[in-house]
Amino acid sequence: MDGKSLNITAEKLHKLREVIPEAFTENKIDWEKLKATLGEDIEFKNERYVLNWAGKSDAFRVLQSPTTATLVPAREESVNFDATENIFIEGENLEVLKVLQKSYFGKIKMIYIDPPYNTGNDNFIYPDNFSESREEYLSRIGDKDETGYLTREGLFRKNSKDSGHYHSNWLSMMYPRLFLARNLLRDDGVIFVSIDDNEVHNLRLLMNEVFGEENFAGNFIIKSNPRGSQSDVYSAKVHEYVLCFIKNAQVVNSFTIQLNREMLKEYKYEDENGKYRLLGLRQRGGAWRRVDRPLLFYPIYVNEDEEAIALEKGKGHKYEIFPIQPTTGEEGTWRWSREKIITDFDKIIARRIKRDGTEAWDIFQKDYLYVGGEQKGTKAKSIWDDKEFNYQNGTNEVKNLFDGKSVFDFPKPTLLQKRMLELSNDHNSIVLDFFAGSATTAHAVLDLNKEDGSNRKFIMVQLPEKCNENSEAYKAGYKT
Repeated sequence: MDGKSLNITAEKLHKLREVIPEAFTENKIDWEKLKATLGEDIEFKNERYVLNWAGKSDAFRVLQSPTTATLVPAREESVNFDATENIFIEGENLEVLKVLQKSYFGKIKMIYIDPPYNTGNDNFIYPDNFSESREEYLSRIGDKDETGYLTREGLFRKNSKDSGHYHSNWLSMMYPRLFLARNLLRDDGVIFVSIDDNEVHNLRLLMNEVFGEENFAGNFIIKSNPRGSQSDVYSAKVHEYVLCFIKNAQVVNSFTIQLNREMLKEYKYEDENGKYRLLGLRQRGGAWRRVDRPLLFYPIYVNEDEEAIALEKGKGHKYEIFPIQPTTGEEGTWRWSREKIITDFDKIIARRIKRDGTEAWDIFQKDYLYVGGEQKGTKAKSIWDDKEFNYQNGTNEVKNLFDGKSVFDFPKPTLLQKRMLELSNDHNSIVLDFFAGSATTAHAVLDLNKEDGSNRKFIMVQLPEKCNENSEAYKAGYKT
């Protein structure tokens, strides 16, 4: 008992929510939904497939309002200021993104951000109003400490799950930033956004709207905590997500990553054209049955002495091979048409293989390791479960840099950003992170440049948040 009298209205709303949960939006009654649920003849206003939320029009106004902010060089805090091409900007990221529009519009190859996850404990509701003077702005948003830095309490407000606009607040914060980020991307640019279950559904819809759902490239699942988090009520979460969108999918054909050691071992054969592996020519999945694609069912003839093939019987090619499913005997298809085999005849070979204790002929494609002088890559799997992606590795990396002290909360491991940099696949480009945090993205860019001799540049943006006096960072001498 808390000593307070019963809140009758709250109790009634609680009971109504138990009976008709679909009539509530962000903990408030949606009267149109309630009437529709009760069977009233109602038409929803502007009925169409659209993402909407309380404050969306305000988010548009914030996006469209200009900024008078400028970037001021901090030479005394910089290393090799005149020669470096890397930039670290201290500032509120919406203002910074607006400032960057003029110089970097359409020039960024890759953006990665790790925004607030909206867990209910995040302080992220920015005062997104920059039409006033700077003095009015600083006065309105709150206190500064003795060194002139804005305090976290003054700059942010906590977005509690008890708020009636809990999801809306987060969407209003993200929308203008994603919109401005898209402007900065090159046509072949790509953006990666880390997120968890609290907002992954809304983020996907929001990015569909900003980037176009046709430019969706993937929702990668990251095995971030192999032991599983015990903070959730119903499951021990072991994963988070990275949503990926491309600026223009018509420009970017695919993503590839380097082959790992196990994959390289498959390329164990070699001829005058280089190393290769053997891929079965029979279609294994998808529309593999003859009835699905009858033109891809045809015989290939084998010369037993040379393991050579032909499309016509005769001249020693007497063994007739059809794409038959070996276990069921069903008629299947080849992956290549007759025309494709004629074009790439030297890449097809016959081999005798053992199957169920007996030998039989099968047809294979030579898949070469190098194409046009470049080593082949492979598509990234949608689940990243390598042990290197464990977020504890990020914590350990920071500890190694700061004498065993955890001066940052929940830093991402550099190998996670390296994977994304590898997917974006450009060796001389600009990378942007406007929720830079511990600057893992910058760390990954520098490491990868050393490894492959590239010249990627980075722009990091981070608000100088005041450190809590009880934090490891503050004790180590860092005020922000």
